[in-house]
Amino acid sequence: MPHGMSMPPAPPLAPALAAMAGLQAVVSIALFAPGVLAPALGIDAAMLGLFPAAVFAVGMATVVWGGTLVGRFGSFGVARLAMLAVAGSMGLAALAAEHGAVPFLLAGVLLAFAFGPETPASSALLGRLATPAQRPLVFSIRQTGNQFGALVGSLVLPLLAITIDPRFGYLAIAGVAVAAALLFSMMAGRYDHLTHDAGGRRVRLFEALGIVRRDPQMLRLALAAGPYSAMQMVLNTYFVTFAVETLGIPYVIAGLVMAAAQAGGLIGRVGWGLAGLRLFAPGRIVAWLGFGMAAASTALALAGEALPVPALGVLLFLFGLTASGWNGVFLAEVARLAPPARVAEATGAILVPSFLGLVLAPGLVTLTVLVGGGLAAAYLVLALLTAIAGLSLLRNPR
Repeated sequence: MPHGMSMPPAPPLAPALAAMAGLQAVVSIALFAPGVLAPALGIDAAMLGLFPAAVFAVGMATVVWGGTLVGRFGSFGVARLAMLAVAGSMGLAALAAEHGAVPFLLAGVLLAFAFGPETPASSALLGRLATPAQRPLVFSIRQTGNQFGALVGSLVLPLLAITIDPRFGYLAIAGVAVAAALLFSMMAGRYDHLTHDAGGRRVRLFEALGIVRRDPQMLRLALAAGPYSAMQMVLNTYFVTFAVETLGIPYVIAGLVMAAAQAGGLIGRVGWGLAGLRLFAPGRIVAWLGFGMAAASTALALAGEALPVPALGVLLFLFGLTASGWNGVFLAEVARLAPPARVAEATGAILVPSFLGLVLAPGLVTLTVLVGGGLAAAYLVLALLTAIAGLSLLRNPR
């Protein structure tokens, strides 16, 4: 740089944070749409499990390569590709009601190419723009996109299903994804130079996992991510079916109760981030959230049928506050513990066991249904696993 010239100012954090939250919101509503629309389309729990299983199984591979993709294309370049994958996925999902399991499975595979890389892309960019002190709150705000998308889906998709056509919900999401891809293309020039070096070298799986394995606290976070993610997945994917088939709640009312869980997650992601910023160590918060989601899951499984709808809504709010509220403060803790230049790689690596939990969760649900325990038994098993995970995180948080 010639003498006398100063470095250009860093681009502002707020637009990038809003865009990355929006990216997650669109991916989120696409991920949760099949679970919300399943009763209207006559899709049972066994077939429903194909979609998330495909998303998370393929997502385990795509998340590891997220750092490499970010380094090559930039965070907004990856975001643009993710939105195109969402649009294609929703188009395939709309075909599933008439053409069976194959398009449903392919829709899940395609969505994995959005679901996997979007978190490393966001972490790499926001990790560069936010100060260490800001990260718990910034990462938590970014993660509210997940809950915002799920909240909108819980409220809007059932109404579209009964007033127009269930498949129209899928097509509406595809349209939003295309519009978002155009927006991200316009933002790329201002931000993507920050992350072109965030993971440009080829990432090897065992090398990336070594970042996590060598740090005992990061390893405990990785092991906890599996049951935490499985609990979140079973809450968000199966609750509407559980409410309609087991609790006997009307379809639209079940969607409203599910919206209470998403509102809890939305508040939790910001609230836990603020708590990690001002009150408690983020690692300790992540640990106690395991106990909270275990308690809520147990209450739903054992007492859900006896609760009136308002009380069930309160329980689901608390369930969402914990089981859907942990991600932001969790990722902030990963960013704090990771080597500064390897946040995207560490995020991708620590999400591998998270995805493994997501992959195994549909199998757990199918197994409990087949042996006669139903969805209630799945909630109880996951309550035990998340409580154990929370206990392990209480060891020497730093």
